[in-house]
Amino acid sequence: MRLIATLLMVALALPASAAKKPAPRAEAEPTASAEAGLAPIGSLGIAAKSYLLIDVQSDQVLTGQNAEMRVEPASLTKLMTAYLVFEALKQQKLSLTQALPVSERAWKAEGSRMFIDPKTPVSVQELLHGMITQSGNDASITLAEGVAGSEEAFADLMNKRAQALGLKNSHFKNA
Repeated sequence: MRLIATLLMVALALPASAAKKPAPRAEAEPTASAEAGLAPIGSLGIAAKSYLLIDVQSDQVLTGQNAEMRVEPASLTKLMTAYLVFEALKQQKLSLTQALPVSERAWKAEGSRMFIDPKTPVSVQELLHGMITQSGNDASITLAEGVAGSEEAFADLMNKRAQALGLKNSHFKNA
């Protein structure tokens, strides 16, 4: 779970891959990793508006830029959805083979979709694949409804988990 938490924090950098210009390289101060012959973190030239890199073993912040800045969530929403679904699987509230009904709301989801049919229940495993590999909004909504009963209730769970993970500037409105 700590790895997922770190991915959630680092995911803030994902939308910047579409940035038109790379961020200027920061001059890095010598660090223990530089002394050990590794490239200093600041010299990596991460092209992101905002990022935070944390060592999961020590919880030490290695580097960051505008880590508190609010940015569009992009894949962060899908990561949090996956995190909560995997947590529900671990707690045996769901199973991978469990078939979830597809609501009209999920079926009509706009944007990226896996094109699920409201007449045919879909397994949690297939929905996870659709959400992760196709970024399926319809799959995300169906999973949210399966975990919490409604997308709104799921968004509340997402916000509670974000706070527990220390993501104090994150606020989710949907799956």
